[in-house]
Amino acid sequence: MPHAALTPVAVRDMATKLARHDFRHWAARTRALGGCAQPVHLRGRVEHLDPLTGEVLHRYTTSREPGGTLRVACKTRRASRCPACAETYRADTYHLVRAGLVGGKGVPDSVTAHPAAFVTLTAPSFGPVHTRREKPGGVQPCHPRRDAERCPHGRRLSCTLRHGAEDPRLGEPLCPDCYDHTGSVLFNALAPELWRRFTLALRRRLAKAAGLTVTALGDALTVSFAKVAEYQRRGVVHFHAVIRLDGPGGPAAEPPAWATHDLLAEAVRQAARAVTVTTPEAPGVPARSLAWGTQLDIRPITTTGELTDKAVAGYIAKYATKAAECVGTLDRRIRATDDPNDLPVSNHARRLIGECLRLGTLEEMAELRLAEWAHMLGFRGHFSTKSRHYSTTLGQLRTDRIHHNQRAREITTGRLPFTDEDQVLVIAHWRYVGQGLTPGEVLLTAALTGTPLPPLHPSADERTDL
Repeated sequence: MPHAALTPVAVRDMATKLARHDFRHWAARTRALGGCAQPVHLRGRVEHLDPLTGEVLHRYTTSREPGGTLRVACKTRRASRCPACAETYRADTYHLVRAGLVGGKGVPDSVTAHPAAFVTLTAPSFGPVHTRREKPGGVQPCHPRRDAERCPHGRRLSCTLRHGAEDPRLGEPLCPDCYDHTGSVLFNALAPELWRRFTLALRRRLAKAAGLTVTALGDALTVSFAKVAEYQRRGVVHFHAVIRLDGPGGPAAEPPAWATHDLLAEAVRQAARAVTVTTPEAPGVPARSLAWGTQLDIRPITTTGELTDKAVAGYIAKYATKAAECVGTLDRRIRATDDPNDLPVSNHARRLIGECLRLGTLEEMAELRLAEWAHMLGFRGHFSTKSRHYSTTLGQLRTDRIHHNQRAREITTGRLPFTDEDQVLVIAHWRYVGQGLTPGEVLLTAALTGTPLPPLHPSADERTDL
């Protein structure tokens, strides 16, 4: 069956593009972008000047580019929006996480001897949902209850099906009317605060175990971490984190002898049980206390075996490019003109989005910005974060890549020796003029770069130009 992108309009547009005199230049830039599905179009110029003489060493203008604009990668992390740029983000996240486990990127190799654990913090239950349970004997029934009672809405809270991995019912409540949609979106909104309190409690527990004050702990131990948020099919986030114990100042210092994996694991358990966060109180919405779910996974990270540094880094990097798409929601913000009843989302996601929009109108909930983040089902935190001393940063990795790609085009004044005082003055003027690809450009990009044709969404149907 032909792909939805192969329309007569797209084919005609592709033929027009192929016939242009500057197609080779356009194709070269497309390959350089690696198949970006929604490139940003810029118009402007850059001049490199000798600050001492005022001589123009180099001048670049987008008037020489096809269409008079320079296309640059969108750099999104969302695989649903641009698989090519998301793959770059995933690879960067992988190297960032792995460097904190085995060294490299400015982290000493001795970090491999520091206690490190892979921790998963889950959300509490907000009602029974369809799930897929696997055991050594195979897939188990969803919710088998021989004498299951009916809920107040007349539904029997039992399911004997063995759901497939792609069953659209996974994550859907057994009774949508009984499910606590309010609690679900409020947990998502307050999950970042719950994580912050967990990290503070973890340091307090470690200090208590060592017989130190929290202030004195910093002179003996540093808690470093990198984490990522993952959506469960029921629409709530949980966190996967690498937590590492270092000496004072970070990974270059050895942790004290009493800082063991067993101590770290016990401190994580106590901190996870201890922290709560209280939701705002509003008319018809009483305040409630939210905490982590009962499922808590703590496993040591080793260089060999099942849970290696490579496995952990790959696992975290995979989820860094995903959002709430697995729940059946949107990968864009909900506009004021959107009718929630007409959105192409699952029934469960529609109920969660509707609850975000409803709570977002309450003045007491304004700080949670639920309406603005309704497409994320209330979660507005960063998907991947790390502590200062864990390893390098994504920004540094991007800077290193840019410098590596520009080494052959380095521009200097030509005077030797080259000193810090003898710098090249760069003056740039840029203007945003659009984003995306035309239907024909979508087909050509896939053919030139070998990337699969992307699923159609509003930003890919037609390029946006100013």
